[in-house]
Amino acid sequence: MPELPEVETTRRGIEPHLKGRIIRTVHVHDARLRWPVDPKLASQLRGQRVLAVERRAKYLLIRLGRGTLIMHLGMSGSLRILPQRTARQRHDHLDLWLDSGQVLRFNDPRRFGCCLYTSDDPLAHPLLAKLAPEPLHGDFDAAYMHRITRRRRVAIKSLLLNGQLITGVGNIYASEALFRARIRPRRAARSLGLKECARIASAIRRVLGSAIRAGGTTLRDYVNAEGMPGDFAVKLYVYERAALPCRRCRTPIRQITQGQRSTYYCPECQR
Repeated sequence: MPELPEVETTRRGIEPHLKGRIIRTVHVHDARLRWPVDPKLASQLRGQRVLAVERRAKYLLIRLGRGTLIMHLGMSGSLRILPQRTARQRHDHLDLWLDSGQVLRFNDPRRFGCCLYTSDDPLAHPLLAKLAPEPLHGDFDAAYMHRITRRRRVAIKSLLLNGQLITGVGNIYASEALFRARIRPRRAARSLGLKECARIASAIRRVLGSAIRAGGTTLRDYVNAEGMPGDFAVKLYVYERAALPCRRCRTPIRQITQGQRSTYYCPECQR
């Protein structure tokens, strides 16, 4: 599932091709997404100039002259920049034809993504209005991490995946950050001291930053705007490395299930 680094990589990949361009037309090949594509979308977007491409958590915001296109990649979605005459592939849902001769194409095999248009402030949209602070922004720090863990008995790994407290970390990067912070994923959040919270906050920022520089993580489906997989998978310390030796201490990595998701950790390095 594309997480924050993959979405940010996608944003950086498509923005140079979209910014300043005019949307000539829109072709909806398959409207079946998480919410069906609005039949009015083509008329709403046609003729509008792209002002910027932004990201909020895992949502992409394509800012236009009269509104904003809100997109989410869901579990298997990808956005690619292609020549307009490129043959369609299975699971291609949407094409935005640009005045440059290129097309922004949205492919989503599992159909959990979305493509919504709003003429209002997108940050006030119900999908975005209540999102928590971003881990790469200045208001996410040790003090914030310490504050949200107080009185919470939930495991720290589960807390990191709570989008009402932290946005965009995702399952892969939660496991990786906790390894780097030397914290076991089952530790009760409220048991963490300020120094441990500082290690977690720093580790999250470092892991996400490294993943973005590597172009994201490809385990199965994800490709960037050029159709290339992300390279961060080769740098993973624990995720999907069950029974393999820890890259630091050689102890076998363990796998457990938390909240119906797989969690990976080193029983020696993490306490």
